[in-house]
Amino acid sequence: MNTRILVILSLLVGMGAVLHFIMPAFYGVTPDMMLAMMFIGIMLFPKLKYVSVLALATGALSALTSQAPGGQIANMLEKPITALIFFALFLLIKDRVNIKISIPVLTAVGTMISGTIFLFIVFYVIGSMEGVLILAFSSAVLPAAVLNTILLVIIYPVVQQILKRSKPIPV
Repeated sequence: MNTRILVILSLLVGMGAVLHFIMPAFYGVTPDMMLAMMFIGIMLFPKLKYVSVLALATGALSALTSQAPGGQIANMLEKPITALIFFALFLLIKDRVNIKISIPVLTAVGTMISGTIFLFIVFYVIGSMEGVLILAFSSAVLPAAVLNTILLVIIYPVVQQILKRSKPIPV
C-alpha cells in the first residue's frame, strides 16, 4: 500500500469526522458526513485494498461518534458493506457514464443504501419497529442523501484539482 494514499485517505476520514461534529441535527438526526468522505476516497482510489481500509476506519470512527441507539454496532457493519457496494457500482459505471452525472447519482444511491442498511441493523439491535422504518427513512436518510450529494458535487472537483496541482500522487 502506498503511504501517501493512506495519508490522503486518513485526511478524508478526519475531515468527515469534523464535518460530522459541526453538522447540525435535523429533527434529532445528524446526517453522516463521514459517508461522503468515504465516497470521495473510493472514487479517488478505486482499489479494493484502499476501499477496505477506508471502510473499516470510517466504520470505527462513525461508531465512536454515533449517538443513535445501537448505532455503534450498525456503523461497524454498515460501512464496509456500503463501501463494497458503492465500489462495485462505481467500477460498473465509471467508464460508461460521464463523471458529472455519475457522482451525484452514485452518492444519492450510496447514501440511501447506507441508510437502509443502518436502519435495518439498528431496528434489529434495539427491537423490531415495523411502522417506524419508513418514517426514519424519509426523515433521516433522504435528507442525508440530498446533503451528501450536494457536498460531493462541490467538494469532489476541489479535491481532484488539489491532488492534480500538488501532485502527491497521480490521480
